[in-house]
Amino acid sequence: MNTQLATRRLLLRRWRPDDRPAFRQMNADPEVMAMLGPPLAPAQSDALLDHIEAQFVEHGFGLWCVDRAGECIGFTGLSIPGFRAGLEIGWRLRSAWWGQGYASEASRAVLACAFADPPAGLGLAEVLSFTATTNERSQRVMRAIGLERDLASDFVHPALPSGSPLGPHVLYRLTRVQFHANAAVGPRRALD
Repeated sequence: MNTQLATRRLLLRRWRPDDRPAFRQMNADPEVMAMLGPPLAPAQSDALLDHIEAQFVEHGFGLWCVDRAGECIGFTGLSIPGFRAGLEIGWRLRSAWWGQGYASEASRAVLACAFADPPAGLGLAEVLSFTATTNERSQRVMRAIGLERDLASDFVHPALPSGSPLGPHVLYRLTRVQFHANAAVGPRRALD
């Protein structure tokens, strides 16, 4: 699989040591973390980045650094949910970069790689994405990149405390066939 991906405005690449300050800043931002959980302390953020890098080593895929003109503005990529089968596409951007279409642009490149045949891609049949029911911003990105809501698969996230307002989650799916059909039509636009 490709070790980095390029879009019109972005480079999706592996992480470098000098990305850590931007990664910490993003994960400590209450606005960024409002739909994800409490802001992370620097040590928690470092541990998360170490885990992300370990996923690349173990599985050959993971969450790429989203690089805009040499600056880390967030991440997007694929991860393995710890509580269900399938691969999840996800993203997180620093709040200063919201509303410019970067999450959608980067995620489309990830989907193209996910559904491409090996060795350039993973040859996946399906990709999932999920978020808190209240996270309309992420749901707009999901719809913009072609994912469709699976109402029957909405769930309460098992890693969150009982009664958490972030517990109820929506689940979206995209199959390889749908991705290629959507690509023939062209991308939907959403400011993320």
